[in-house]
Amino acid sequence: MRVRELFDLTGKVAVVTGGSRGLGRVMAEALGEAGAHVAITARHGPELEEAAAELRGRGVAVTPVVCDVTRPEEVEGAVGEILGRHGRIDILVNNAGAAWGASPQEMPLDAWRRVLDTNVTGMFLVTQAVGRSMLSRREGAVINVASIAGLKGLPPLVLDAIGYSASKGAVIAFTRDLAVKWAPFGIRVNAIAPGFFPSKMTRWLIEHRRDHILSAVPLGRLGEEDDLKGVVVFLASRAAGFVTGHVLPVDGGMAAW
Repeated sequence: MRVRELFDLTGKVAVVTGGSRGLGRVMAEALGEAGAHVAITARHGPELEEAAAELRGRGVAVTPVVCDVTRPEEVEGAVGEILGRHGRIDILVNNAGAAWGASPQEMPLDAWRRVLDTNVTGMFLVTQAVGRSMLSRREGAVINVASIAGLKGLPPLVLDAIGYSASKGAVIAFTRDLAVKWAPFGIRVNAIAPGFFPSKMTRWLIEHRRDHILSAVPLGRLGEEDDLKGVVVFLASRAAGFVTGHVLPVDGGMAAW
């Protein structure tokens, strides 16, 4: 098979949770550019519709579906709607997430629970619902969005968000274990561990701690959209057909230090 064919996602159906903004929108665009029809989910309908219109303007075939990943009934409804429209889900990108900045000794319990509920339980609920369809077809690719914060400890002046870091460590463990569990059914499960990219979630950090962050990045810069697009297409495509249980840092070298 020629290289371009290996990366071609024409005819595939992809779901990107948290796909209305930030890294989720970037990954949805990348999958669409590679030929997939992309269903994006988010909690807020107007923001979701705006993102869908923007993606369509860029030539991406997209279906917006409102869904709060922490609510099982909404997850089941959203997955059912996507399957009803398209008949299959080939690619799942678990990107929906939450963060809360606080020192370990000051982290509020309700904030801890909200972060874990979104980043871990929400990922589980969506994967479980989509996985049933993938298991019945004995094929699929699951891509979980972890973080450099799940791979190593970070100084508080770089990131002070113990709940977020713990949740992303859980994402990595979930990815590796599920990869082993579902490999016999032809389903690949991998994770992307981004470093620091400009987004709504990181805006305050970058504005106030940019120098500290950049001092921890060997390449000396923040991530850019193009740094992530090729990675998600690779993991979703036949080019990564023998890759599962892998956590791929996209972090400018932070994991190497």
